[in-house]
Amino acid sequence: MEKKLFGANYPISIFFIVINEFCERFSYYGMRAVLVLYFKYFLLWDDDFSTTIYHTFVALCYLTPILGAIVADSWLGKFRTIIYLSIVYTIGQVILAVSAIHDISDTDRDGTPNNMSLHIGLSMVGLLLIALGTGGIKPCVAAFGGDQFDDDQEKQRGTFFSIFYLSINAGSLLSTFITPILRGRPTTTQRTHSSCYPLAFGVPAVLMGVSLIVFIAGSGMYKKNDPEGNIMVKVCKCIGFALRNRFRHRSPQYPKRHHWMDWAEEKYDKLLIAQVKMVLKVLFLYIPLPMFWALFDQQGSRWTLQATTMNGDFGALAIMPDQMQTVNPILIIILVPIVDNLVYPLIAKCKLNFTPLRRITVGMFFAGLAFVAAALLQLQIDGTLPQFPSGTEGQVKFINMIDEKINIKAGNESIPLEAFSASDDYLTFSEPFSLNLGPGAENVVSLPDGTRSTIVIIQDAATYRHIEFRDITEKSEKGENEMRFLNGFNTTLNVTVGDETFGAIVTYNMSEYVAVSQGAPQFVIKNDVGDECVYTQTLSFGSSYTLIIPSTFAFGPNCADSIRPVMDMSPNSIHMAWQIPQYFLMTLGEVVFSVTGLQFSYSQAPSNMKSVLQAGWLLTVAVGNIIVLIVAEAATIQDQWAEYLLFASLLVFVCIVFSFMAYFYQYIDPSKIEAQFAHMKPNEKEKRKSLDMTKKNVYANDRRGSDSSDSSDKGSHQTKM
Repeated sequence: MEKKLFGANYPISIFFIVINEFCERFSYYGMRAVLVLYFKYFLLWDDDFSTTIYHTFVALCYLTPILGAIVADSWLGKFRTIIYLSIVYTIGQVILAVSAIHDISDTDRDGTPNNMSLHIGLSMVGLLLIALGTGGIKPCVAAFGGDQFDDDQEKQRGTFFSIFYLSINAGSLLSTFITPILRGRPTTTQRTHSSCYPLAFGVPAVLMGVSLIVFIAGSGMYKKNDPEGNIMVKVCKCIGFALRNRFRHRSPQYPKRHHWMDWAEEKYDKLLIAQVKMVLKVLFLYIPLPMFWALFDQQGSRWTLQATTMNGDFGALAIMPDQMQTVNPILIIILVPIVDNLVYPLIAKCKLNFTPLRRITVGMFFAGLAFVAAALLQLQIDGTLPQFPSGTEGQVKFINMIDEKINIKAGNESIPLEAFSASDDYLTFSEPFSLNLGPGAENVVSLPDGTRSTIVIIQDAATYRHIEFRDITEKSEKGENEMRFLNGFNTTLNVTVGDETFGAIVTYNMSEYVAVSQGAPQFVIKNDVGDECVYTQTLSFGSSYTLIIPSTFAFGPNCADSIRPVMDMSPNSIHMAWQIPQYFLMTLGEVVFSVTGLQFSYSQAPSNMKSVLQAGWLLTVAVGNIIVLIVAEAATIQDQWAEYLLFASLLVFVCIVFSFMAYFYQYIDPSKIEAQFAHMKPNEKEKRKSLDMTKKNVYANDRRGSDSSDSSDKGSHQTKM
C-alpha cells in the first residue's frame, strides 16, 4: 500500500522532493548572491569582466537543462539523472568554496593569495560543474515530482506544483539574506578585507549535500518510470528531415506543400508533424523574449554593484549590498496573489481583453521602466561619488605632520597646510610634477597611473621631506568604512577596533586599511608600556578616513581630542531604499511576464511536447544572459546610467516588435487538433497510411535517383581528371 503524507491523499515521496528542491535552491541562490562580489573583490576583476563571467555562468545554467532532459528521457531516467548530476553539483560547490580559501596559496601568510591563477582555475572548474549540475537536474525534479501522482490526482498534482514553487522562493529568499551575512564574517587571515567567502560558499555546498542525502533517503518510496525516448530528439529529427527533404525537392518540378514541415510526411506520421507545427509556432514567438532576461538577471550583477555605493542604514537593520536582492523574492510572494486575485479579475470586469500575449508585452514594458529608474538613480549616485583617476592619471593629497603651518607647491598649485592637517581634495596629474616643500626641498614626483596617493610631509632635522602612501580607489564591497592610522607619535603604537587590529604602527608610518562597520566604533590605541587611549568616530556607509595621531599626542583623559580625522572618501549619501522602485517594477514585470509565459506555453503545447517548450523557455534565459555579456564586452559606454538606458531602449524596441508578432498570432487548442487524428475513421486511416507509403516510396526513388546521379557525376569527374 502506498504511503500517504500525514494521512492525506498525497504520496509521502513528495516530502523528500520538496525538501530536496528547497535545499538545492538555497545552495544555488546563496552562492549566486555573492558571486559577482567574489569576482570583483577576491579575484580582483573589474566590473565589466565580473559581469561578463557572472552572466556566462548563468547562461550555462540555463543551457544545460536541454542536456539533462535528453539524458533523463533517453538513457538514465529522471531518478538516476538527478542523483548523478547532484553529485557533480555538490563537488562543484565544494571546489568553489575551496577556491576562496586564501591559505591554499598564501605562503607568506599576509592575507593575500600569492597564486591567483590557482584560485581562478578552481573557481572556473567549480562553476562549470555547478552549471552542469543545477541545469541538468532543473527539468527533471519538478517532472519527477509530478510522476508521483496517479492520473486521477490532478488537483493534488496542482497543489504540489504550488508548494514546489513556494519552496523555490523560500530557498531563494533565505539564502539571499543569509549568505551575505556569512560572507561578512571576518577571519584571522583576512584582516584587511574582513570577508569570508569560504564560509559563504561552504554553507551552500553543505546544503547541496543535504539536498542529495534527502533525495536518496526517499528512494524506496518513489515511482520511477523507465526512460521512454526523448521527444525533443524526435522533434529535432523530424525538423531536420523536413529541411533536408525540402532542399532535395527545391526544383520547380515538385509541387509546393502547404507548410514546409509537410515535407516530413514521407517518414513521420501526420500527428507528430502537426504537433511540431504547434511547437514551432510558439517557439517563433520566443525569439524576442531573451531581451527581458538580459535585464532581469542584472539584479545579481549591475544592481548589486550599484548598491555598494549606497547607504544601507535601515534603522535597526543594516542591509549589505548583496542582501538587496531579497527584495525580489519578497515582492514575488506579495505580488503573485495580488495580481492573480485582484488585478486580473478587475481588468476582466472592465471588459478588457487582457490576453496572455498582451500580458507578456506589459511585463517587458515594466522591466524597461525598471532600468529607466535604475538609470535615474545612477545619475544621482554619480553626483556623490569621488572622481577616481583614469588609467593615464594619478591623484594625490598632502598631509602636514609638522607642528607649524607650511606652504607647499605641487606643479602649478600652491597649497597652504596648517599643522597636522590635510589638503582639501586630491589633485590630478597625468605626468610627473615638481613638489616644492621649501628651500632645498624640491623633488619631482611621478604617480603610478590609475592610483591615489597621500604624500606625508615630515621634518627631518632642519629640512622637510616627504613619504608617499597608496590610497584605495574604490568603495567597500559591503558599504563598510575603510579606516587607517598615521602615526606621528615618537613611539610605536598598536591600534585595535573590536576584534580587528591595525598592527604595530611605527613612527611616521601608515597602517593598512581595515574595514569597519557603520556606527560609533571605539578605536583603542596602546603603547608598549600599556598606556591606553580610546577614540570614537561616528561612521556611516562607504567612507574612508586617515586618522592622524600627531606628535603632540599624549595619553591621558583627553587624549582622543588630539586625534585628527582626515576624510579620504565621503560616505555614501544615497539610501538603498531608492532601489526598491526599480525592484518593484522589475518584479511586477516578472510576475506578469514569466508566470503568464509559462501558462501560455503550457496551453499552446501538444500533450507530449510540453517539455520541449519548457526547454525552449529556459533557453531564452540563457540567450538573455549571453546578450548581457556581449554588451558588457563590446560596448564602450563609460557611464553606467547610459548603459542602463541602452538596455531599456533595446527592450522597448523588442517589446514593440513582439506586440506586432502577438497581434497576428492565432490561439489554438492542441487537444482538439490532436483529437482530429485520434478520432479518424478506420478507412481514413487506411487511406492516409496508403498515401504515406506512396510518398515514402517516391522519396526512396528520389534518393536512389539522386545517389545514382551523384555517382555518375563523380565518375564523369574522375574520367576528366
